[in-house]
Amino acid sequence: MATFFAQATQYLPLLLKGLWLTIAVTVLALCLSTALGLLWALLRTSGIPALATPTRIFIELLRGIPILVVLFYIYFVMPEIGLDLTAFQAGVIGLALTYSCYIGETFRAGIEAVDTGQVEAAKSIGMKRPLMMRRVILPQAFKIVLPPYANNLVMLLKDSSQVSVISVAELTMQGKMLASSTFNNTTIFTLVALLYLCLTIPLNLLMRRLELAMGKAR
Repeated sequence: MATFFAQATQYLPLLLKGLWLTIAVTVLALCLSTALGLLWALLRTSGIPALATPTRIFIELLRGIPILVVLFYIYFVMPEIGLDLTAFQAGVIGLALTYSCYIGETFRAGIEAVDTGQVEAAKSIGMKRPLMMRRVILPQAFKIVLPPYANNLVMLLKDSSQVSVISVAELTMQGKMLASSTFNNTTIFTLVALLYLCLTIPLNLLMRRLELAMGKAR
């Protein structure tokens, strides 16, 4: 155990550099995927076939493609048509596009779960759809979707390790490079796992507290 702590002190500074990059990728991808997911949900529930149908097809197609393939396509194929992105940009966009589909379906389910009686009441007092969506539907839908949204957030954090395949030096990549140069796999990947837990456990606890607080507020 003493050896482990001595080695941990040596390796942690390098791993923490990757940890901050993991956090950056996760936060940026989450913001973009949430905005896109809300857009997909609004289009899916718009009641306009010309908007809802292409959105549904896009979501189903992207959900059927592994994240690694999406990352490879954005990073290696897109430059051939003139869109040259850095590995970091490609990683954020690839994760955001993939998770926007899951988050969009979560938001759609939340919107459709809002009591239809409240929707009819809003219509009866003359609310137009944009105002009704903003003041009546979305606030209630947010409470409904918080648990699955929190699960998507944790999954996104863990899946941020996938961007290592396109040479983004986040936590997993830093661990791999450090292990390949020191051959101390046990200590390094134990530290990598512990650092991920240091992120995911507080997130889970925070989301649980939010769920309880919203449950009391209902």
